[in-house]
Amino acid sequence: MYVKQLMTKSPETVEVTSTIRQAVRKLFELEIRHLPVMDNGELVGMISDRDLRSYFPVIDEEVGQTTTVQRLLDRPVSSMMQGDLLTVDDESDITEAIDLLLEHKVGALPVVDSATGKLRGILSYIDILRSVRDDLAMTS
Repeated sequence: MYVKQLMTKSPETVEVTSTIRQAVRKLFELEIRHLPVMDNGELVGMISDRDLRSYFPVIDEEVGQTTTVQRLLDRPVSSMMQGDLLTVDDESDITEAIDLLLEHKVGALPVVDSATGKLRGILSYIDILRSVRDDLAMTS
Protein backbone atom coordinates (compact mmCIF):
# COMPACT_ATOMS: atom_id res chain seq x y z
CA MET A 1 0.00 0.00 0.00
CA TYR A 2 1.23 3.48 -0.86
CA VAL A 3 0.95 6.80 0.95
CA LYS A 4 -1.16 8.24 -1.89
CA GLN A 5 -3.88 5.68 -1.11
CA LEU A 6 -4.38 6.97 2.45
CA MET A 7 -3.28 10.59 2.44
CA THR A 8 -5.62 13.55 2.61
CA LYS A 9 -5.28 15.30 -0.72
CA SER A 10 -5.13 19.09 -0.98
CA PRO A 11 -4.90 19.70 2.77
CA GLU A 12 -5.77 22.98 4.40
CA THR A 13 -2.72 25.21 4.80
CA VAL A 14 -1.71 28.55 6.25
CA GLU A 15 0.69 31.11 4.89
CA VAL A 16 3.91 31.77 6.76
CA THR A 17 2.63 35.31 7.39
CA SER A 18 -0.67 34.12 8.91
CA THR A 19 -1.08 34.89 12.58
CA ILE A 20 -1.18 32.32 15.33
CA ARG A 21 -4.76 33.48 15.93
CA GLN A 22 -5.69 32.59 12.32
CA ALA A 23 -4.04 29.17 12.61
CA VAL A 24 -5.82 28.43 15.89
CA ARG A 25 -9.14 29.43 14.38
CA LYS A 26 -8.58 27.22 11.31
CA LEU A 27 -7.52 24.19 13.39
CA PHE A 28 -10.55 24.44 15.65
CA GLU A 29 -13.14 25.33 13.01
CA LEU A 30 -12.04 22.53 10.69
CA GLU A 31 -11.39 20.08 13.55
CA ILE A 32 -7.93 19.20 12.28
CA ARG A 33 -4.64 18.83 14.11
CA HIS A 34 -1.98 19.77 11.56
CA LEU A 35 -1.51 22.63 9.12
CA PRO A 36 1.28 22.77 6.56
CA VAL A 37 2.79 26.26 6.42
CA MET A 38 3.36 27.68 2.95
CA ASP A 39 5.42 30.56 1.60
CA ASN A 40 4.23 31.52 -1.88
CA GLY A 41 3.36 27.93 -2.75
CA GLU A 42 6.42 26.38 -1.15
CA LEU A 43 6.14 24.14 1.92
CA VAL A 44 8.26 25.70 4.69
CA GLY A 45 6.88 24.28 7.91
CA MET A 46 4.13 22.66 9.89
CA ILE A 47 2.06 23.79 12.84
CA SER A 48 0.14 21.38 15.04
CA ASP A 49 -2.23 21.43 17.93
CA ARG A 50 0.71 20.19 20.02
CA ASP A 51 2.70 23.31 19.08
CA LEU A 52 -0.25 25.44 20.16
CA ARG A 53 -0.64 23.61 23.47
CA SER A 54 2.99 24.37 24.29
CA TYR A 55 2.31 28.02 23.45
CA PHE A 56 -0.69 28.41 25.74
CA PRO A 57 1.25 28.33 29.05
CA VAL A 58 2.97 31.51 27.84
CA ILE A 59 -0.45 33.05 27.24
CA ASP A 60 -1.72 31.81 30.63
CA GLU A 61 1.09 33.72 32.33
CA GLU A 62 -0.04 36.88 30.56
CA VAL A 63 -3.83 36.53 30.96
CA GLY A 64 -4.10 39.63 33.15
CA GLN A 65 -2.40 41.67 30.45
CA THR A 66 -4.81 41.68 27.52
CA THR A 67 -2.52 43.60 25.20
CA THR A 68 0.29 41.09 25.76
CA VAL A 69 -2.03 38.17 24.93
CA GLN A 70 -3.21 39.99 21.80
CA ARG A 71 0.40 40.54 20.75
CA LEU A 72 1.23 36.86 21.28
CA LEU A 73 -1.75 35.72 19.18
CA ASP A 74 -0.91 38.24 16.47
CA ARG A 75 2.60 36.85 15.94
CA PRO A 76 3.17 35.07 12.63
CA VAL A 77 2.98 31.27 12.60
CA SER A 78 6.60 31.32 11.51
CA SER A 79 7.47 32.18 15.12
CA MET A 80 6.26 28.79 16.35
CA MET A 81 6.09 26.44 13.35
CA GLN A 82 8.26 23.40 12.98
CA GLY A 83 10.58 24.22 10.09
CA ASP A 84 12.72 21.09 10.05
CA LEU A 85 10.21 18.91 8.22
CA LEU A 86 9.99 15.20 7.75
CA THR A 87 8.18 14.54 4.48
CA VAL A 88 7.19 11.54 2.42
CA ASP A 89 6.58 11.07 -1.26
CA ASP A 90 3.11 9.95 -2.36
CA GLU A 91 4.72 6.80 -3.84
CA SER A 92 6.32 5.87 -0.50
CA ASP A 93 5.29 2.60 1.08
CA ILE A 94 2.85 3.17 3.91
CA THR A 95 4.96 1.11 6.33
CA GLU A 96 7.89 3.50 5.80
CA ALA A 97 5.62 6.43 6.63
CA ILE A 98 4.30 4.67 9.74
CA ASP A 99 7.88 4.00 10.85
CA LEU A 100 8.67 7.74 10.48
CA LEU A 101 5.59 8.72 12.50
CA LEU A 102 6.54 6.31 15.28
CA GLU A 103 10.27 6.99 15.29
CA HIS A 104 9.90 10.77 15.39
CA LYS A 105 6.73 10.82 17.51
CA VAL A 106 4.83 13.06 15.11
CA GLY A 107 1.18 12.85 14.18
CA ALA A 108 1.38 13.76 10.51
CA LEU A 109 3.70 14.00 7.55
CA PRO A 110 3.41 16.37 4.62
CA VAL A 111 3.30 14.44 1.36
CA VAL A 112 5.34 16.03 -1.40
CA ASP A 113 5.97 15.37 -5.07
CA SER A 114 9.49 13.93 -5.25
CA ALA A 115 10.31 15.76 -8.49
CA THR A 116 9.01 19.22 -7.61
CA GLY A 117 8.83 19.25 -3.82
CA LYS A 118 5.27 20.60 -4.09
CA LEU A 119 2.77 19.70 -1.38
CA ARG A 120 0.44 16.94 -2.59
CA GLY A 121 -1.26 15.98 0.66
CA ILE A 122 -0.84 15.12 4.29
CA LEU A 123 -0.74 11.72 5.95
CA SER A 124 -1.80 11.61 9.58
CA TYR A 125 -2.20 8.83 12.08
CA ILE A 126 -5.95 9.44 11.74
CA ASP A 127 -5.79 8.54 8.03
CA ILE A 128 -3.99 5.31 8.93
CA LEU A 129 -6.41 4.44 11.72
CA ARG A 130 -9.40 4.98 9.40
CA SER A 131 -7.90 2.56 6.90
CA VAL A 132 -7.19 -0.07 9.58
CA ARG A 133 -10.72 0.33 10.95
CA ASP A 134 -12.20 -0.14 7.49
CA ASP A 135 -10.06 -3.20 6.88
CA LEU A 136 -11.08 -4.70 10.22
CA ALA A 137 -14.76 -4.00 9.54
CA MET A 138 -14.50 -5.86 6.24
CA THR A 139 -13.05 -8.95 7.95
CA SER A 140 -15.71 -9.02 10.67
